[in-house]
Formats: sequence, C-alpha cells, structure tokens
Amino acid sequence: MKEQGFRRGWRGVVCAIVVLATGAVMASAVRANAQGAQSAPNGTPIRHIIIIFQENRSFDSYFGTYPGADGIPMRNGVPTVCVPDPDTGKCVKPYPTHDDVTCGGPHEAEASLGAVANGKMNGFIAAVETTGNFGLYPMAWARQYCQHPKDPTQADQVMGYFNGGDIPNYWAYAKDFVLQDHMFESVHSWSFPSHLFLVSAWSANCGQANNPMTCVSRLMPADRTLKNPTPFQWTEITWLLHRAHVSWVYYLDHGALPPGSGRRPAAGRFQMPEAEDAVKGVPVIWNVLPGFTDVNEDQQTANIEDLSRFFVAAKDGTLPSVAWISPNGVDSEHPPAKVSVGQSYVTKIVNAVMKSPDWKSTAIFITWDDWGGFYDHVVPPRADSLGYGIRVPALVISPYAKRGYVDHQTMSYDAYLKFIEDVFLHGQRLDPKTDGRPDSRPYVRENGPMAGDLMNDFDFSQRPRPPLVLPVDPKTTLVENQP
Repeated sequence: MKEQGFRRGWRGVVCAIVVLATGAVMASAVRANAQGAQSAPNGTPIRHIIIIFQENRSFDSYFGTYPGADGIPMRNGVPTVCVPDPDTGKCVKPYPTHDDVTCGGPHEAEASLGAVANGKMNGFIAAVETTGNFGLYPMAWARQYCQHPKDPTQADQVMGYFNGGDIPNYWAYAKDFVLQDHMFESVHSWSFPSHLFLVSAWSANCGQANNPMTCVSRLMPADRTLKNPTPFQWTEITWLLHRAHVSWVYYLDHGALPPGSGRRPAAGRFQMPEAEDAVKGVPVIWNVLPGFTDVNEDQQTANIEDLSRFFVAAKDGTLPSVAWISPNGVDSEHPPAKVSVGQSYVTKIVNAVMKSPDWKSTAIFITWDDWGGFYDHVVPPRADSLGYGIRVPALVISPYAKRGYVDHQTMSYDAYLKFIEDVFLHGQRLDPKTDGRPDSRPYVRENGPMAGDLMNDFDFSQRPRPPLVLPVDPKTTLVENQP
C-alpha cells in the first residue's frame, strides 16, 4: 500500500499494519469457513438450520392421540369419526396399531383429492380399494406382505395410528421441544413435487430449456429424463444462498441412486429403483436439486453429498449453515419400510447434532413429505391451485425451542424457506421481482396470507437447553410383522 504525503518511515509502519490486519482478516475468514456457517444477520443465535425430510405419514397416524394436539376426535377415548369402506359397507374408526410394517395407500394428486373428498375427509379407504394400490416403495417382500388392496383387513389399515409407546423418541422430542399440529404438505400430490417445494416453494413444468418464464404450475410435474437432466428452470433457495455466501449441503442417505438404477429406463425416463436398490441410496425423485438449472449454473452440484459427511461435520463442529437430509428407502418410513428403522435413523442424526459443538447454534426441523395414504381428520386449507395438501407430522428441536409447545399455526414446507430467508438472507424471498432471477411463479408462497412463522417456536431469550440424547434403538410396543 502506498500513501502519498507520508514520510518513507511511516510507509513501512502503515504497510506493516495493513499486512497484519489483512492476515487477521484472512485468519478470521479461514476460521469462519472451518466453522461452516456465517453469522445470522437478524441477530438470532441460530447459525445452522437442518431439515430432515422423511416419508409418507399423516399427522393423525403418528400424533393423533398426543395430549394438547389437534388429534383424532374422541369421546371417552373412543373415536367419534369413521371412514366408509365401500367394499364392506362398514364405517371404520381410527384404531391403534402396533405393526412395525404398514401398507399405506396411494398418494398421488388424484388420491389426495379423493381422500379429502370435498372436505369430508372420508375417502382414504376408497382410495386403496378403487386404485388397487398401496403406494408402496419397492422392497423385496412388499408385494408379498401388501398384496390384497380389496381385502378389508389390509385396505382398512390406513386407519391405524401409533402412540407414544410405539414411537417413543418422536413423542419425547414433542414433549421436550415443539410439535407442530397444522403442518400441511405444500402440494396436493406425492413425494416428488413435495421435494420440489421443499427447496423452491413451487412445482411446475417448463416449456423451454433455460427459460424460467415458461414454467407453469403442476400437481404432477415431469421428472428428470436421461435426455433432459435439468428440467427445473425456476429459481430455488440455493440461488440466494450461494449469492449471499451462505454455506449449504444436501445430504443423501447412502448417496444417490444413479439414473435408471435397477431396471432399464423406459422411454428415456428415470425410474423408481428396484427392490434391491432400496438400501443403496436416495432415488431420483427424492434428490431434486441436481435437476435445477441454477444449481448447475452456480457450479454447486458438489454440495450434494453422502450423509456420512454430515456425521463428520457434526463431530468436527463444521456443519453448514443450511442442510437438508433425504433418506434412502429403508430408512425413510415410506411403506412398507419399518417405522422403528426410520425412528432410529432420525434419532442417530439428531444425536449427532446434540453431541456436536454446533448444538447451541442449531435449529432442527423434522417432517414427512406426504401423508402416505394414512387417515387424517383435518381439512387442508386452500393456499392456491396446488395446495395445501393433507396434514403431516412436524417437530422443531433446538436449545432455543420452546419446551413442550404445541404450535397450532397453519404452515407448509414454505415455512422452512421463510425461516432460512429470515435468518440468513435479511428476509429476501423467492420473489421473481426482487431475487435477481425472474420466473413465472404465480405468487410468493413464503408471503402467503395463511403462512405461519417458525420464529414463534423459539424463545431466544432463554438459556440454551442441554441436549436430549436418546437411545438409537429404544424399547417400543411395535410388533415385528414383516413376513
């Protein structure tokens, strides 16, 4: 550095100061990078946001009898609601089940609308029997176990619900932290568009490559194909994170399944994996970020990592600012995957964070990507032409989460994006008018009139609570029923 008007001796002093200051700044930057997260601009102590996205359970199926929650309507412990079984003519009440393996039901757009039944919430059994479809993840024994959709003993199992003895860790998290009882799937549809919504607040088809203005809302959007690996032209949240230098990672349980894994692709499309692939990695429909053009334009595809890297980062205290975690088939709780295995998988992730140096600056959100065909009694409110969909369980875990709080706010997965934007992006939304990358989305979901605010689930004035490390394999009342 050269300063006119200074004596030569002062130049040396100034240069020395600049060098020292520069070195200090560089060292600070290195430390910040090593910590994996930047300071939250809104002044909260949250430096890490982790979203664990499980599969296919309704709120009533997991927390329908949780005290204080908007659960299954009952009188003297007996449900006052029932759902007709068209094949038997009977009306089936929700009932306690302890089966570790359940079959679920169809859960695409048509099934969602059919289950809601114009607000009567009584089409769940009919959806199974009409379609002859359990909506199963392909596992080796799935068809053997769930093979008679018109058998009332199997079709009616969508009315079964679990209690605290079956899923003790999930209920413990609700008791010690926050349970959200009005979290709705963002879209009246299945897993794939829900994963799109989780990162972008939209589900669409786009008419032209590299033209976000040609995208149109869709309940059942087209997935990636071998010929068109990046069809999602609209903007998602990592565009804003990357521009603001906020670190993010999308973690995949056992990595990503390759395109067409397990079977020959038909008509050039990606396929659901075959049974033997369920344990190997995350299927394409749950791994959507590589399909967004902006992720590729930003050269951020390396941020999609194997989950093993998450456990290393947690142990080292280098978690990224924002992390999403997507399961493989076995760990997902997607029928017929075991409930116990999914709970253990989630507990292992939460325990790793609680044991991490980053625990005191972390917010963990756990939810499920759709209702999986299982009964729920709450009519979804209408947000727009795509949703909201049927209600799902949701938990908030943090040293700053309110203790034992049941949050009745209406929310969808857009609330997670809103929280990320408020914590790290000064409230910038995925808004085509202001985000620097216009697309044709009809409106900004995060600003929707019924959208709740996750900030309400925290008390940042409280002393940080200690971790609640739970057994990875807790004793449960679940019954082993896999054939």
